[in-house]
Amino acid sequence: MNWSEEEYQDFLKRKGVEPPPKRKRPKYNKYSNKKTTIDGITFDSKKEAHYYLDLKRLKAAGEIKDFGIQPKYELQPKFTKNGKTYKPINYYADFIVDHNDGTTEIIDIKGAETEVFRIKKKMFEYKYQDLELRIIK
Repeated sequence: MNWSEEEYQDFLKRKGVEPPPKRKRPKYNKYSNKKTTIDGITFDSKKEAHYYLDLKRLKAAGEIKDFGIQPKYELQPKFTKNGKTYKPINYYADFIVDHNDGTTEIIDIKGAETEVFRIKKKMFEYKYQDLELRIIK
């Protein structure tokens, strides 16, 4: 006989048996990245954290003007159609780098490029043609 979880719990209660505690599934990262915290900032991977340290070093040495973390870019605004509201599509890069020559570069650290990322990259390239998006694998 196949019981649902609820039926099984009811059966155990009627018999006076304490049900076993529910086991929590261990959390894991889909891409096996290890979250790393530096300067109170939690990065999604060790590679991102190391790149952050490289940017700090470049800024301290005067090789770049400045940098930022997780800049947000709206790829498509929210809209309403037939009474249904659709959320905006946003892209969060890993870093933004302002170079000494006045150019700005958007950096994304990737272990693997997903189909969703490829679509967002294409939307980003179309909308923000004045920005350079660089992928670091």
